[in-house]
Amino acid sequence: MKIFVSVGTHSQQFNRLLMEIDSLLESKKISAEAFAQTGNSDYAPKNCAFKKFLAEKEFEEKISWADVVVSHGGAGTIISALRKNKKLVIVPRLKKFGEHTNDHQLDLAEALAGQGKALAALETKELGKRILETKKFSPKIASNRQGLVDEIKKFLEKSG
Repeated sequence: MKIFVSVGTHSQQFNRLLMEIDSLLESKKISAEAFAQTGNSDYAPKNCAFKKFLAEKEFEEKISWADVVVSHGGAGTIISALRKNKKLVIVPRLKKFGEHTNDHQLDLAEALAGQGKALAALETKELGKRILETKKFSPKIASNRQGLVDEIKKFLEKSG
């Protein structure tokens, strides 16, 4: 299995996600080749290759390469993964951990999981289980991809 982890470009850290994927790889609870885009986090994974930021082409190549995309609840990464029909696990950034200014990513993760478009790990301790679930998961991607993009944009506009 090949996993691409993206925390996006938001100015706050998302160490919690990076530490969990690192722990899962180290303990062999997940057997995978992984690459992480770590953004403004200050945690450096020890068990996978990583880079703070990727150029757009490099980012798209990593999504194409991956069997599973593990993403923060950012619309850009989510849309890119869904456009390429990738199995997607969303781990929302949370305000209480200093990862974002509010919890809108939680709402988006729950909504997409409820529609069968992604799996959501609302707490990092669920991440390993969700990654394993991707083996039997087929995202429900409507043939109208632009409609999905529009849905996500409307949701984000509504949640401020």
